Amino acid sequence: MTRTLILTRHAKSSWDEPTLSDHDRPLNKRGRCSAPAVSGWLHRNGWLPNEVLSSTALRTRETWDRMGLQADLIQFERSLYLAGPDLMMRALSQASGQTVLMLGHNPGIAEFARQLVRQAPDHGRFDDYPTCATTVIQFEINSWAALRWHSGDVLGFVIPRELPE
Repeated sequence: MTRTLILTRHAKSSWDEPTLSDHDRPLNKRGRCSAPAVSGWLHRNGWLPNEVLSSTALRTRETWDRMGLQADLIQFERSLYLAGPDLMMRALSQASGQTVLMLGHNPGIAEFARQLVRQAPDHGRFDDYPTCATTVIQFEINSWAALRWHSGDVLGFVIPRELPE
């Protein structure tokens, strides 16, 4: 059996309100366009989540909302705000969905992606994982609790600038 992870960094956020905390920054115009573009790419490829694990930050919540996807279980976890790879791994190991979408932040999400895959995709932006970058990774496991580092095969990687608007 396989499990699929959709690993998405939040869309581009706004820095227009200097009094807002980092946790409360909303998406900017570009970010509001990027999230549905990535969602369209996921739809076209048949990669749709049935579970979501996301940071509680406004920009991750807004990215999820603007993606317009549905899932049976959606969890916003404060512990995923600016989480590193180990914490993200612990959260994912508790998941139950066949296809899980995780929404997070850099630098943690970029490092998490690098540590999960057997071989990185041949893409110049995979290592820095720009806003709304998304990797779809498949694992030959029966449950997320069996997930191990460097065990995933990349099915796709995209950044919003490569997608039609």
